[in-house]
Amino acid sequence: METAATPPLIGILDVMVIEDRVRVSPRGKLVSGLLIGALVPFAVLTAMRLVGFDGTTYTIAALALTPYAGIATLVLAVLALGSRRWWTGAVALVLTFTIATLVLPRAFANEQKALGGKHVRVLASNMLGGRADPATIVGYVKDHQVDVLSLTEMTPEAVSGLERAGLFQLLPFHLLNPAEWASGSGLVSKHPLTPLKLSGDSNRKQPSASVDLGDGVRVEVVAVHPAAPMWDRHAWVDEAKDLPYADAEHDIRILAGDFNAGFDHALFRELLTRGYVDAADQLGKALHGTWTNGMVPPVPIDHVLADKRTAIADFKVLEMPGSDHDAVYAEVVLPGR
Repeated sequence: METAATPPLIGILDVMVIEDRVRVSPRGKLVSGLLIGALVPFAVLTAMRLVGFDGTTYTIAALALTPYAGIATLVLAVLALGSRRWWTGAVALVLTFTIATLVLPRAFANEQKALGGKHVRVLASNMLGGRADPATIVGYVKDHQVDVLSLTEMTPEAVSGLERAGLFQLLPFHLLNPAEWASGSGLVSKHPLTPLKLSGDSNRKQPSASVDLGDGVRVEVVAVHPAAPMWDRHAWVDEAKDLPYADAEHDIRILAGDFNAGFDHALFRELLTRGYVDAADQLGKALHGTWTNGMVPPVPIDHVLADKRTAIADFKVLEMPGSDHDAVYAEVVLPGR
């Protein structure tokens, strides 16, 4: 009596190979080529992010969009798997998972130290060549009881507007370097200021001062604004490297302003290794975009970096009419004496 032969089992890998072989139509090749071509730039971007290489002007701009790249690779994975292009889909999923592991921790708060020192409330605003609404800035200063205000892209006309809006009645101490369009900046404070030179050759553009909070407590603050990499990549690097380290040999230091960089830039991550924490990241708010030019989605390039000896009690991104940047606010808690 003859026994019927058992049909051979075909594993998933065999299916993938068979399907790859039978998909030989010109239309199928075109779809596969488009999917693979779309994945290549995301693979390059992910590799650059992993090795810590910012690259050219264009890759610096692309790296700022890394969180959105994770969404794009997930969409490509769904398209590839839905059309049974298994290997392409698998690569897209690996890229999605890798980007997610880099990005998602920024959405979760870190436990803060219980400190008993003074609270310093810092507000930073890029005024877009003096176009930001001065009344809004003054309103935020009042509402949040701001101690130190960092202003970038501050023009002489902007200073006049802020004066008319009553800023200098609330914050009577100031160190101002107004200039046409994007090079002006300054610090305005509720407490006495002593000018410092903490930012090297870019000191006029990135002014710094010691803030006397009373009771023998002082902090050192820098208004940060390195050049935009789209206009001058080398100046972006040089001016960011001008920014000071925070360490036990000095008073508590705070860097506040438009960094033209975020967590997906190696340059910004290097700044954090100098003894700082990012206020937004500490409270799980570091994915909230602060800048857009209307053609790209918002990206977080405005920051308050605080000495790692401090704790962060609050952080907010505040809408700023007239500017292409939102303002950023942080409440920094100092160590007790």
